Amino acid sequence: MKPMIQDLPYPDLDGLTQDRKNARIIMPAYADAESELTAVLQYIYHSHWFDACGNSQYATVLEEIAIAEMKHLDMLGTALIKMGVDPIYVKRPPDKCDYYSTCRVDRSTQPTAMLAADITAETDAIRAYEQMLCEITNPTLSALVSRILLDERLHLQKFKEMYCELINETYKS
Repeated sequence: MKPMIQDLPYPDLDGLTQDRKNARIIMPAYADAESELTAVLQYIYHSHWFDACGNSQYATVLEEIAIAEMKHLDMLGTALIKMGVDPIYVKRPPDKCDYYSTCRVDRSTQPTAMLAADITAETDAIRAYEQMLCEITNPTLSALVSRILLDERLHLQKFKEMYCELINETYKS
């Protein structure tokens, strides 16, 4: 299974150096309540429910998007290490007491509710990344966030298409 990503390369992160200021800007995208980690967990959870509902096509799409989010999580973690920050699952490093919680993973099991939550998650991620771009001063990190944004917009578009399909099927019945 392949990740659902744009057919464009991600930037090379080799040029990143110690930079705690910019690292703190991207840390919420790594392990906050509305992070890549939350997206991975939520989309896999929803994938299981779509599969259980007999919609393996949507389950597969959610898995492909989750794999893309895993790629984002991996790249953000790599960037954090290169910038001198331990990529532990906390909201704001170096505070090692504010650990990640799964409380924000949506637990809907009804198809339209799941997709509505996924649309909200992608919309929030896009907004957060756009805000980060206004604050980031490192061009390599800015390129990474810009590239991730392309994938997030693709995911949002796909979730909206799936949602409309479900709504249309509901009204045809």
